[in-house]
Formats: sequence, C-alpha cells, structure tokens
Amino acid sequence: MDAWLASNSPRRYALIQPLFPDLHHAGLDGVDETPPLGTVGEQVSTICHRKADAVPDTTHSLVIVADTMLSDPDEHSLSMGKPRDLAHAATMLLRLSGRLHQVWSATAVRWNGVWHRWCESAVVSIPELTADQMDALLTSNSWVGKAGGYDLAGPMGEHARLVEGDESTVLGIAGGAMEFLEVLASTV
Repeated sequence: MDAWLASNSPRRYALIQPLFPDLHHAGLDGVDETPPLGTVGEQVSTICHRKADAVPDTTHSLVIVADTMLSDPDEHSLSMGKPRDLAHAATMLLRLSGRLHQVWSATAVRWNGVWHRWCESAVVSIPELTADQMDALLTSNSWVGKAGGYDLAGPMGEHARLVEGDESTVLGIAGGAMEFLEVLASTV
C-alpha cells in the first residue's frame, strides 16, 4: 500500500511502519502548531486539523497526520507541548514527577480521499523521580521533540506506567486510529 506518514516523529514511524513496510515518512512544512484557545483535546484536535489541511495533493492512497500534547497536571485546560531546551525539559519533568497526567493524541487518516479523525486521551503515572533519574532522563536527550519532555517507549518507560487508555495514544497515534490502521493493513 502506498502510505505516507506526514510526521517527522520517529516514535510514530516505529508504530506505523510494521503495518506498512514501504511507508513514506516525511513531515509537513509551515504548519502553525500554536495551541488555540480551548481544552487540551480541542487544541490537539485543531492542530491535527491544520496538519490535515496542509497535506498537498498526493498520489498516496493513505496519509496519516497526528499531534500529541499533555495536560498540565495542575491546570488541565493548559497544554504542555515540546520543550524548547534542556531547562524547559527539566521544568516539565519536575512538574510531572510524582503525579498523574493526561496525554492527548489527535490523528487524521486519509484513506482513498476521505479523512477519518480521532482525538483520544490516556493517563500516565510518573513516580517521584530522584535527582539521578532526572539527570539520566535529561542527559539521554530522549526529551527532544517529545510532548511533555519524555518518551514512554524510551528511558522514561523504566519509570512511568500507563494507567488508562492506549499506549499508542501516549506514543503519538490515537488508539482508535491505530486500530483502524491495523484493520486496514490486514485487509489490503
């Protein structure tokens, strides 16, 4: 199948590529990822819609776009995006340490010219991180390009645990979209 993951995320690629071995993997340029007003679910959904709208004419029969954000554990209507730098990553990890938080992923899949959309959340628990654990997470650079400053399938996976929802939602593809893609891959 001629599929395009319109994302630069290596984690999303790792999720989708086993389903579609010839997956084209290249992000979109110039998409406004500034969070709009609204709930975090509305914010991530709007950004995903922007990405879908930015997909150029293509011969790919399957196109996948997605966005992921975390809800601030203190103010659930505020989103935590990707850290700008090491200090911002440290601040994010400190806010999440010892707490539960919600992760939102919105995914849009265009199959044969028709868009299908999902926006789902999952709950993750991160234990109180020690100074050594925090230092290891930061120096691993696993926070780079990751919503909330961590990667559940990376070094943070030794500490964090999924409490509710789908792991794929935390990793960047809404669980319902992942199920849709799995069924699609098994039928073509």
